[in-house]
Amino acid sequence: MRILETRLQHWPDEAATQAFCEQWARVLVQHPSLMNASIELHGTLGAGKTSLVRHLLRALGVQGRIKSPSYAVMESYALDANHGAALVSHFDFYRFDDPREWEDAGFRDVFAAPGLKLSEWPEKAAGMLPLPDLQICIEVADDDSRQVKLHAGTAPGVELLNRLIGGLA
Repeated sequence: MRILETRLQHWPDEAATQAFCEQWARVLVQHPSLMNASIELHGTLGAGKTSLVRHLLRALGVQGRIKSPSYAVMESYALDANHGAALVSHFDFYRFDDPREWEDAGFRDVFAAPGLKLSEWPEKAAGMLPLPDLQICIEVADDDSRQVKLHAGTAPGVELLNRLIGGLA
């Protein structure tokens, strides 16, 4: 992936992750065009990728159980009108053995449709996924905090990144 812009963050605890996601949700609601982004989530097992998605979905108004798509591969959530009336699709490609499984599952149509796409373990679907607007790379530090790198790969990704981190409204 080409990287147009990068920002670094330090999340000392779960509350910092939640605060980041609440800011992200505000940006998405205020700028609905950014709701069509494709976001890749990178990190080792236990780094907090699924927790990040849960915090974001909660901030976007999703009620009830938010399941990890580890076995189903994809879970989708319809947002209400107050949160953009969009669809959020959460993918977990961890169990993929062959990137062609992505095509066989019909995900090309999902990624072509409007809505936010959040992909865990995107490297397992290498060569099949579209260019991500944003990559979020989470590393666990020795003190259990998170070092986070955010890489924008498209113009919408740069806009999202600047609104998230740069303080743009």
